[in-house]
Amino acid sequence: MESRKIGTLEVSPIGLGCMNMSGGYGRGDDKTSTRLLNEALDIGYRFLDTATVYGGGHNETLIGNALKTRRNEYVLASKCGLFRDENGKSTIDGRPETIRRQCEASLKRLQTDVIDLYYLHRLDSNVPVEESVGALGRLVEDGKVREIGLSEISSDTLIRAHKVHRIGAVQSEYSLWSRTPETKMLDTCESLGVAFVPFSPLGRQFLTGKAIDLTHLPSTDIRTSNASPRFEPEAFAQNSKLLIPFSKLARDLNCTMAQLAIAWLLAQQNKAGNQTLIPIPGTKHIDYMKENAGAANLKLTPDTVELLNQMINEESVVGNRYNAALMASIDSEKDRS
Repeated sequence: MESRKIGTLEVSPIGLGCMNMSGGYGRGDDKTSTRLLNEALDIGYRFLDTATVYGGGHNETLIGNALKTRRNEYVLASKCGLFRDENGKSTIDGRPETIRRQCEASLKRLQTDVIDLYYLHRLDSNVPVEESVGALGRLVEDGKVREIGLSEISSDTLIRAHKVHRIGAVQSEYSLWSRTPETKMLDTCESLGVAFVPFSPLGRQFLTGKAIDLTHLPSTDIRTSNASPRFEPEAFAQNSKLLIPFSKLARDLNCTMAQLAIAWLLAQQNKAGNQTLIPIPGTKHIDYMKENAGAANLKLTPDTVELLNQMINEESVVGNRYNAALMASIDSEKDRS
């Protein structure tokens, strides 16, 4: 794979989201996941994404055990500030002391001396972003972190944070059917020289053509716990119609639907023509990991990119990506107003 830049870091154009190996869409198998992680490095992945909250530390432990002899072969991203308490309730805590404590714990689980890219996973509404970013900056000064990032934040928050310490990357959901970053964030990242890392680039499996609606999903699936309106039966049936021309285009281009969705992201250019997007599709399946990597070889023409823009977008999709309460709690959604 070619390389792209996140601050001082050089990464593969497609990263590997590791959350699924520890939950979200059903628990993965550690033996299979260990093989997946090693084979991902073998075929060219150089950017792995994990977090404190994934499996309550399980995901970081998994990566540490699986790749402890290959640490110099990949750029490692993790996140802090979001975790589940003893009752399993999702908790956001961006206080400096929490950030430092979670970083120390992550370093131990990951069996490394430094985390290459360390994100604040969610903005704590009770803690000014300047305080949280200041704590991340001190971790850089201490040599425990190389670059810092922010996840699911608004453009205004990014600008405030960047004044405290240079931000290497912003991570938010971005795909053909989730276009919020196009409102302000992509332009803000360009103006500040910040890389953008799209998560859920496959629309939580929808854009692969393999998804099913909520009535057929187990209660432990993240799409049910987040009450995803787009997966409600009526909305899902309408949205699925969008995949008819999409799947035909994929066949015409001799690629899979997943590869086409990722290639659309890879083809996005900012106004200066720089390549600053690094999507991180996640999976616990070795075959899917290899399939996703193939998107790096798919070069879309400007006409094809525009066709895709018209084919699937937030105006053509039925339903929000989250329910109203969750949407209101996410700082990045402020860019819509």
